[in-house]
Amino acid sequence: MILKTLSLIHYKNFESQTFSFDSKINCFVGKNGVGKTNVLDAIYHLSFGKSYFNPVTTQNIKHDEEFFVIDGVFDKDNREEKIIVSFKKGQKKVIKRNSKAYEKFSDHIGFIPLVIISPADRDLIIEGSDTRRKFIDSVISQSDKNYLANLINYNKVLGQRNALLKYFALNNTFNAQTIEVYNQQLHTYGSEIFKTREAFLNAFIPIFKTRYNAISNQNEVVNLSYKSDLFDAELEVLLKSNLNKDKALHYTSVGVHKDDLNFEIESYPIKKFGSQGQQKSFLIALKLAQFDFIKQQSGVAPILLLDDIFDKLDETRVAQIIQLVDDEHFGQLFISDTHADRTENVVKQIHQSYKIFKL
Repeated sequence: MILKTLSLIHYKNFESQTFSFDSKINCFVGKNGVGKTNVLDAIYHLSFGKSYFNPVTTQNIKHDEEFFVIDGVFDKDNREEKIIVSFKKGQKKVIKRNSKAYEKFSDHIGFIPLVIISPADRDLIIEGSDTRRKFIDSVISQSDKNYLANLINYNKVLGQRNALLKYFALNNTFNAQTIEVYNQQLHTYGSEIFKTREAFLNAFIPIFKTRYNAISNQNEVVNLSYKSDLFDAELEVLLKSNLNKDKALHYTSVGVHKDDLNFEIESYPIKKFGSQGQQKSFLIALKLAQFDFIKQQSGVAPILLLDDIFDKLDETRVAQIIQLVDDEHFGQLFISDTHADRTENVVKQIHQSYKIFKL
C-alpha cells in the first residue's frame, strides 16, 4: 500500500498544495504551525473519511473558504486507486474511489489500512472509556466488516432505546413490550460485539507486550485487560435487571457501550504511576501492535504516520523505535518533526530511501 501523490485544496492551512512521495519514508519538517500535522491528517482522512484531530468537518476548511478537497493516488496490489474526500459547507461530505462515490462511508473503512502515532494518543490514557473503545473499534473494523455492521446497528438501537426511556419519563408512561424488542436487538448485536472484542484482545495483548518489551528493553511489565459488563451475565439479563435504574437515569446503563480497557504498568494504572516516557512508550507499543494486527489480518502493511514521535522520548527509546521500523515488515512511513537535522540524522540510520519536505 503506497500513497504516490497527495493534493490539497483549502484543507486547514493549505490553499493549494501537491506532494509526490517516496515509496518508503517521507518526512515533514518545520516550525510549529506550518502544517506538518495537517498533511498527516489529510492522509488519515483519505483512509477513514474523517480527521483524526478535529471531528467537526467544517473546521477542517481553510478560513474564509467554502469547501475542501483531499485527493490521493495510491498503489494497491499493483493497481492505481484514486481516493477523493470533499466537503462543501451546507452539503454532505463525499468520498469517491476512482470517481465513484460511496453510498455508505463504512464501505470504505479498511480499504486503505493505516495507523497513526501522535501526541494526541495520550487521550487514550487520560480520557474516559469512550476513547479506548473507539481505539478497539477502529482496529477491528479495518479488517472485519461484520463487526462494523454490528457496531453501527447496536448504536442505532441504543439511541432508540434511550429516546424511548426519555419519552417514558416525560409522559409518565411505560410499555414493556417495546422495551423488550430493543432489549433483544441490543442482546443480539451486543453479544457478537463482545465476543469479537474478547477474541481480538486475546490475540492483540501478546503482540502489544512484545512491542513494549522491544521499546523498553524489557525493563517494565505492562498489561492490558478488557473490562465489560458481559463478563458478569448475558446482555438480555443485564438489561432486564437494570431496567428500573435505566428508567430513573433515562438512558441505558449497561452494555458493550460501557466497555473499557485497563492500561497497567507493574500492575498499577499507567495513568497514575507511569512517567511521561513510559506512557509514550506504552502508546507507541499499542499503535505498533495495531500495525502488526492489521497486517496479519489483511496481508497488507498499513501506511504508518508518525506525528511528532520524538517528543518526550530520550535518545535510547528513539533509537529503539527506529530499529523497529528499519525492517521490510513496514511499508510506507510519514514522519513529522520540528527539528530538520534530528529527523535527517534519524532517517539516515534506516537503510531505506527517503524524502524530506521543508514546510
